[in-house]
Amino acid sequence: MFETFDANRSRYASVGVVSSLPGELIDSIWFIIDLDLKGLIPLDNMLTFDLENKKGHVTMHFYQDGSEVEMDIDLPFVYSNEFPAEVYAYDDGTRQTILLPSEIRQR
Repeated sequence: MFETFDANRSRYASVGVVSSLPGELIDSIWFIIDLDLKGLIPLDNMLTFDLENKKGHVTMHFYQDGSEVEMDIDLPFVYSNEFPAEVYAYDDGTRQTILLPSEIRQR
C-alpha cells in the first residue's frame, strides 16, 4: 500500500487543466493538498475540487467520496466563468495528476 499524495512523487496537470486554469490555481491545488489536507484527514487516491465564485474570487471546495469532511479554501485569484466547475486530483501510486472530469477513462 502506498501513502496517497506523497509530495515526493511526480506531479502533473493534464492538457485540459493546463489549457483551462492559470498555473497559480494549479499550484494552489497542490498546496491545499500538502498544507491543508495531508495529515489532517485520510486521503483517498481521488480528490474532488469544485471551483466556485465567491465575490469575484476563486473558492476551492474540497470533498471526497465516502467522507463527510468538506472544506472551502478562499484564494486571492479572480474567478472566471471560463474555469472548469470541477477538477480531480488523482494518485496512482507513482504519479499524481490534476485532471478534468472529461479526461477520466471509464472502464
